[in-house]
Amino acid sequence: MLLLPPLKRLVRCSPSRAPPFSSYSSSAGRKGLILGIYAKEKEERTPQFTNAGEIFDRRLSGKLTELLSVSGPPLKKGKTRLFHGLCQDFPSVVAVGLGKKAAGINDQENWNEDKENIRTAVAVGCRQIQDLEVPCIEVDPCGDPQSAAEGAVLGLYEYHELKQKKKPVVTAQLHGSDGMEAWQKGVIFAEGQNLARYLMEAPANYITPIKFAEVIEQKLRNVNSSVKVHIRSKAWIEEQQMGAFLSVAKGSDEPPVFLEIHYSGSANANDAPLVFVGKGVTFDSGGISLKPSSGMDAMRADMGGAATVCSAIVTAATLNLPLNIIGLAPLCENMPSGRANKPGDVVRAKNGKTIQIDNTDAEGRLLLADALCYAHNFNARAIVNAATLTGAMDVALGSAATGVFTNSSWLWNHLYEASILTGDRVWRMPLFEHYTKQVIESPLADLNNVGKYSRAGGACTAAAFLKEFVTATNWAHLDIAGVMSNKDEVPYLRKGMTGRPTRTLVEFATRLSQDKQSV
Repeated sequence: MLLLPPLKRLVRCSPSRAPPFSSYSSSAGRKGLILGIYAKEKEERTPQFTNAGEIFDRRLSGKLTELLSVSGPPLKKGKTRLFHGLCQDFPSVVAVGLGKKAAGINDQENWNEDKENIRTAVAVGCRQIQDLEVPCIEVDPCGDPQSAAEGAVLGLYEYHELKQKKKPVVTAQLHGSDGMEAWQKGVIFAEGQNLARYLMEAPANYITPIKFAEVIEQKLRNVNSSVKVHIRSKAWIEEQQMGAFLSVAKGSDEPPVFLEIHYSGSANANDAPLVFVGKGVTFDSGGISLKPSSGMDAMRADMGGAATVCSAIVTAATLNLPLNIIGLAPLCENMPSGRANKPGDVVRAKNGKTIQIDNTDAEGRLLLADALCYAHNFNARAIVNAATLTGAMDVALGSAATGVFTNSSWLWNHLYEASILTGDRVWRMPLFEHYTKQVIESPLADLNNVGKYSRAGGACTAAAFLKEFVTATNWAHLDIAGVMSNKDEVPYLRKGMTGRPTRTLVEFATRLSQDKQSV
């Protein structure tokens, strides 16, 4: 509902103490303001503002309280109410519903409800002001500046690089100066996820294996000098005897790339690193086991594992996290051609194990098999791989959470606790011997790239396959197929590729940098 108070009631509000922005669009100087409001308790008659909202309302002599009380029912969680003309400094003010105050951690939902409510409310409010083509938005920290910043930056992002008509560019900044450090941290976390969204959303003819590697190299060059990037060629991959990876890549005219990133954030260069491994299939047609044409365009995002782990390293480097991280991303396309893998072919992985390929559309595990073998060269503190690996994961959990298969409860606890803070949840899945038996029974080779019973437990048999290439005691496989894209499930993300779970990986790395436990 839009309410316009009489012009004679206009007052000038005190300006924000946040640093001014030097450039606006043609509507220079116009600002919007987002203010949070908690759900009313039963005995309360007036809206329960945040600290920033209380100060703003007081300066207006209670005008905002008055308008909220006459403009409709109490503001529900994630809902907004827009007011024009309340004060000269902010011609457009959006009140956003934050839900119950101090809701805390919801044990049923496995997330911090306060943080999620703030992200959602701020995102919805920012988009409403963006539709008014207001170039700058000041955002109420709502008691958690980091979550408010994440909501604003994630909520405003949209991939429109290839469109002539673009949405107005809107800059979000903190309302006031209290909590500026936490706000900036939230901006960095969200921009990291947006980088992954950009890589996943871009068309496959724009983000080829080499282009992917160059984008990440450029980003890292700009943020931190403690990073080395190696873009390995096909010749190097052949020298490493990565036969499983090469067998997938040979079906495409795009040459494969093995991206290797070394971030040295620890004071001791010899500290055992965290190793991230990401599946990087920049387009997956399914190969000879061709996918249906409907929805195949979404397979431009089949490099989501590489996108999220590389973006997490960019974010960690931007934050100067005090730990060593290595990132590995085997990058290629999976295409049908006269050179492509055929069902029944047998290939040899880096560790010498042979693999019978009964389905060429189960290609991601072939890339990861060789990359995981290579990851063991670094005496890793932990190895974490991410991949849009199986449709079965989407069937099992949908978009609610990333499925995690791990041989380490220590590693699981860090991932789980990190996800509670980020709201980008994880759920532990089984690594039973039951599933291993289904992939080691193959008539022609040591392993089969699909389970013995085909569709049954597909995400679990894929994880069991990867386990055959892991000897590390702290390893986790994240199947992110279900969280690859968003329709409307996550309200602070627009429709499209999500970049999930980048923020959880960054928070996990942060926790690891603070945990000095020797493992």
